Amino acid sequence: MTRGNQHELARRKNMKKQSDSVKGKRRDDGLSAAARKQRDSEIMQQKQKKAKEKKAEPK
Repeated sequence: MTRGNQHELARRKNMKKQSDSVKGKRRDDGLSAAARKQRDSEIMQQKQKKAKEKKAEPK
């Protein structure tokens, strides 16, 4: 195998890429589970209301 340093460099690059993608997945917003659930519920209700209005408007 005459790949030299290529394999090690690719490993490091991939590890960095994986760690960067994990960093932003779950951010702690300081809310309790109940508060987060309430906030998400309100957001979903707004989205559903907007979707109904869009569907109801005449074309």
